[in-house]
Amino acid sequence: MTADSSADQQGLVGRAADAAEQASDTRALDVAARLGFAALAVVHILIGFIALRLAFGGNGEAEPTGALEQVAEGHLGTPVMWICAAGCAGLALWQFSEATLRARHLPTGERVAKHVSSGALAVIYGSMAGTFARFAVGDGPDSSESTVDFTRTLLGSGLGVFLVFVTAAVILGIGVHFVVKGLRRGFRPELRKFEDTRRGRVIEVFGVVGHVAKGLALLLVGGLFVVAGLHRDPQESTGLDGSLKVLQHHPLGVYVLTIIAVGLICYGVFAVIRAGFGRM
Repeated sequence: MTADSSADQQGLVGRAADAAEQASDTRALDVAARLGFAALAVVHILIGFIALRLAFGGNGEAEPTGALEQVAEGHLGTPVMWICAAGCAGLALWQFSEATLRARHLPTGERVAKHVSSGALAVIYGSMAGTFARFAVGDGPDSSESTVDFTRTLLGSGLGVFLVFVTAAVILGIGVHFVVKGLRRGFRPELRKFEDTRRGRVIEVFGVVGHVAKGLALLLVGGLFVVAGLHRDPQESTGLDGSLKVLQHHPLGVYVLTIIAVGLICYGVFAVIRAGFGRM
């Protein structure tokens, strides 16, 4: 292959990527992504209220599937689930385009980081789209059981304990990221429309409290994966619901649970605002 033909092929690939990037930058995808982000925001609010109920001696499943089950059982549950599934699918596609098409313009270090962060979010949002769809057809899963099964699968593989610790490290890392992002106000660029306004300062409070609380919740989930790896017992890893219910049995746990519950509600409110007015 000559240098000229190689250059032509590279130019063709580049033009195709540019065309695909332009096609992904559409109003329809933007609306779908915002809808998906709003759906997940509402899920956080519902989880927060369930966790708040647990803090005051009530019951419930403080996890995504527990929140979705409440919505799915309503009169408009099925169409709402399908709409949310479509929104999360759009959000996953948008993150995939961020990880691939748009990341190619970044410097090498930032490009790799974008591949990892947006790629992981594309998988997470795609998984949530599948979860919404399963509830729409009446086959909603249980997050705690799914987490236990996932951990059991990891422990049963050749690199079992190592893979559990890797999973724990990823979750703990994401948790730290949310805490740091909240404390450093790293979310400000997402809501520049409200910068330097009284409303913006109120939204910033929701953002700080919400991001820190979500980070703490993820740290608890990651901690249970560590315990599961140390004890080689998948039953120790019970997801968000199990990690929050563990707090009920500690002297100050109810206070921590209340703080996290209120914080998750704050994160949901912040995310709803961002879905409507933020930069996607």
